[in-house]
Amino acid sequence: MRIAFQKLCPAAKAPQRMSAGAAGYDLFACLSEDIRLKIGQRLAIPTGLAISLPEGYEAQIRPRSGLALKLGLGVLNSPGTIDSDYRGEIKVILINLGTEAIDIIADMRIAQMVFSKVEQMDFVESENLDETLRADGGFGHSGH
Repeated sequence: MRIAFQKLCPAAKAPQRMSAGAAGYDLFACLSEDIRLKIGQRLAIPTGLAISLPEGYEAQIRPRSGLALKLGLGVLNSPGTIDSDYRGEIKVILINLGTEAIDIIADMRIAQMVFSKVEQMDFVESENLDETLRADGGFGHSGH
């Protein structure tokens, strides 16, 4: 499947899969100057790209595992969702959960984008829901 993209920043880089088996496409920061992300700070980092997703699909923005482990760099609303009708710039909300400031530099791989099919549902009000063994057991109900 092809997805059209537009560069909103001349230096923007197209999303890239870094291996043949990679599920995600790396997203790159498109910056005119470096940004220092302080401990606990969160910022929307521009990628300089907009995409045109087909109806019935979403793009999920997720952290890169290496940056999360090594630096404590996360995507705050993980996974972030890009809806099929959004045509604005993709920005990634990064948060520094590490122990030191992190420098975000131009062309740095900051997150990954994974595509998923989305099913549409119709909600119907009901007096009763079907019964399950779990019932209304919520957070921590399974014992772990």
